[in-house]
Amino acid sequence: MRHSLPILARRISILLVAILIASCSAQESKSIFATAPIDLEVGEGFANPLGYYESTPRFSWKLSPSAEYGFQSAYQVQVASSPGNLESGADLWDSKKVISDDTSWVRYQGQRLSSRQRVYWRVRIWDEGERVSAWSDIRTFELGLLENADWKGRWVGHPDTAQSKHPPKQVLATPQYLRKSFLSSGDVQHARLYITAKGLFKPYINGTPVAEKDVMTPGWTPYRKRIETLTYDVSQQLSPGENTIAVSLAGGWYSGRVGGQIEKDHRLPPRLLAQLEVTYRNGETLVIETNETWKTTQQGPIRFASIYDGERYDQAYDLPGWTKAGFDDSDWASAIEEPLDDAVKLRPKRHSPIRVVQEMRAAELVSTDEGVAVFDLGQNLVGVPRITVPVIADQEITVRFAEALHKGEFYTENYRSAHSTDYVLPDRTGTLEYQPTFTYHGFRYVEISGYDSSQVPAKDWLTALVQHSDVELHASFESSHAKLNQLSRNILWGLRGNFYDIPLDCPQRDERLGWTGDAQVFAGASMYMADVYGFWSAWLQSMREEQREDGSIPHYVPFGEWINWSSSGWGDAATIIPWELYVLTGDETILEDNYEMMTRWLGFHDSQSENYISGMQTFGDWLQPYPNAEGKEGNRGDTDFRLISTAFYARSVELTTNAAEVLGKADDVRRLTDLHSRIKSAFQNTFFDERLQPRRGDATQTGYLLGLAFELFSAEEGALAQQRLIELIDEADRHLRTGFL
Repeated sequence: MRHSLPILARRISILLVAILIASCSAQESKSIFATAPIDLEVGEGFANPLGYYESTPRFSWKLSPSAEYGFQSAYQVQVASSPGNLESGADLWDSKKVISDDTSWVRYQGQRLSSRQRVYWRVRIWDEGERVSAWSDIRTFELGLLENADWKGRWVGHPDTAQSKHPPKQVLATPQYLRKSFLSSGDVQHARLYITAKGLFKPYINGTPVAEKDVMTPGWTPYRKRIETLTYDVSQQLSPGENTIAVSLAGGWYSGRVGGQIEKDHRLPPRLLAQLEVTYRNGETLVIETNETWKTTQQGPIRFASIYDGERYDQAYDLPGWTKAGFDDSDWASAIEEPLDDAVKLRPKRHSPIRVVQEMRAAELVSTDEGVAVFDLGQNLVGVPRITVPVIADQEITVRFAEALHKGEFYTENYRSAHSTDYVLPDRTGTLEYQPTFTYHGFRYVEISGYDSSQVPAKDWLTALVQHSDVELHASFESSHAKLNQLSRNILWGLRGNFYDIPLDCPQRDERLGWTGDAQVFAGASMYMADVYGFWSAWLQSMREEQREDGSIPHYVPFGEWINWSSSGWGDAATIIPWELYVLTGDETILEDNYEMMTRWLGFHDSQSENYISGMQTFGDWLQPYPNAEGKEGNRGDTDFRLISTAFYARSVELTTNAAEVLGKADDVRRLTDLHSRIKSAFQNTFFDERLQPRRGDATQTGYLLGLAFELFSAEEGALAQQRLIELIDEADRHLRTGFL
């Protein structure tokens, strides 16, 4: 079995360290301090996180590029409850000197950490000459609420949305506005807002957004099993006297439909859960939690909100000052309470939320015919518009979106049943500024109609707010070839547009789902382009939660009732993504967390196989160009479905074997190695003759490529397979005729 790249690199570096140590003078090497480590992080790359999710964190650091030494030979990590305790003995954990070149994923082994706890840590290292470094700068992290029992609040919402009242979709699709006023006295030391929703929330304290750039929070998980929570530092937003916390709430992914199933849209009541915890410098505390003392209304300006269909805003319903203290909410209803469900885990969010990451002005005003202005952003993007337009009272503004113009016309057919339109109804003549709160769109072109036609449209009427999960992008490809450069930019914008809390298949039409096939073909590439390890790790947790009892994996995660069977090449994301993440990070935790899912997926593969040939249902070689069949029948390509499923069966067995080897599961390694050998033999004998021509169906590029990529041919067969593949490419006029996989 091949060793993974991290294991090989580690063994090579240890050998080099030993050689260097042997060649150094101990007396000379101890005379100078080594340079301290830098860039300290916890978990999947977090620096000083607030509301952290992991009670047994992993520590990582880097060696300074300006250091004079070559290697780390040992390290020491200290963890304490305060900076002072670091100096006086590290009251939580002191690793002591550990002989190791590890600079990543060092697991905490100290006292049990608890919710809300603020932790301080530092590290120092010894180099190849046994010189000890100075301590690093001190880093910190603060844990969120780790268990349901930490929540004192209850789910709250508007009484008209109570399920016992069988509310119509119109009521469930209308956002709710909730607020609570309270008195604060004393000097605030720190204040934390812990908050989440069954749906989407936007919070304010004393009239100021808690996190202005955060959008579509808390994000999308399997809500029936886990809902993510966020932690915000609001210490500076509180003031002596009366204060107000206010939150707008919409259904989002929680109550919305999946795919084109309009009949399943807006079927669950959105709910809010929040807990404001204030600690004063005199040691006193104040806790404000969601309960029936909160006031609520649905008579606010956002009259409708939908992921797929856009937002409707009515200026006549504006609530001036509703987020501030002193607002008169006497005619608002008292919120209804619902208890927490222990079966639904409330856990801190594992990666950064979706945020507004960029603003783009319109690049061109395409047309202004008959009171309809079409704007071109010059880039296909994901987010929302901010419009600043002249309006006439009671004349509705319509904002539509498109990715392309077809023969000069606004083209929306590819959006299918996603209406993807925003409506704004002004109640006064003048200039109106508006941007949606609880929806998002995929677009390049924006069409605005209904404005005051006596005014001449201008490009500054429109600004696009680009949104995606807030990950650090570091792709930087550049060449002398313009089309290669544009291809690179397209790929990067594709990542930005589809990393929207989960890895989407598309951000514009009526899917926008976490399709596993899309994810597994892009996960590795994305890791080179952006800091997305936390993003993928979090999504794999959702995949584990969605895995069915028989071991099968849904086509998309999180799952919603639509397409219920499982496909090879899609469900194999359960083995492919964990292994690729491990190879690129060296973090064994990703294999530990997902190993059971990997083996259960193999069990499902086995249940769909006979004599080691998989008959699993599959999308096949999805969207192969120029298939033999026409229409939808041709979507799955020309390659034998059993060949595809068997090839991915073998691949999943191979990757799970690799994981078992890393995790020291010797019995599994032996069993899976034998299974892989049997599948490989069956693959060769079933699908190809001795001349490597297909025994059934047509020869396809994909058939040979899968066998080569997954090493299912012998060395001699591999050379012949390459020859057959080149012949097929030549027959296709040097073009690929491969589909999705």
